[in-house]
Amino acid sequence: MERLHNKIRTIENFPEPGIQYRDITPMVRDPAALRLAVHQLIHPFIGERLTAIVGMEARGFIFGSLAAWDLGIGFVPLRKPGKLPYDVHSISYDLEYGSAGLEVHVDALTADDRVLVIDDVLATGGTAAASCHLIEKLGAEIAACAFVVELDALAGREKLPDYRIHSLLHY
Repeated sequence: MERLHNKIRTIENFPEPGIQYRDITPMVRDPAALRLAVHQLIHPFIGERLTAIVGMEARGFIFGSLAAWDLGIGFVPLRKPGKLPYDVHSISYDLEYGSAGLEVHVDALTADDRVLVIDDVLATGGTAAASCHLIEKLGAEIAACAFVVELDALAGREKLPDYRIHSLLHY
């Protein structure tokens, strides 16, 4: 994991004063590091029955779509409001420095689906908890949530007490 840790850049005071932003762009620029991160995200779940990966806009799309491709299963995007062209379920939630919303097509998942939720960072847990709520609203089962980075001091894991959590790097 040190190889991945070395590919995360910390940017002070972004997007607001006092925030230490963990920038994954050096990691995704390096093909070997990106491949390693995706492999490590899905490794604990290989052999489990999964039917889809769900990724949150935008950086969850990077890791989630590659993980889905690697596992040979579908990818379901959770988008920012107003970006999906069909009927949607929506949810609003709080972030560590603001609020946001997510939407999913009403037919994206069913009760037959068992999904792995993937995103780049678990911070306060708001995005992940909202994502899980949307997935369950569609009737799907959540196998686990996987993150490249977990910011332990923000205790996002506490908003996900009913889910198995897999994080590659802890800050």
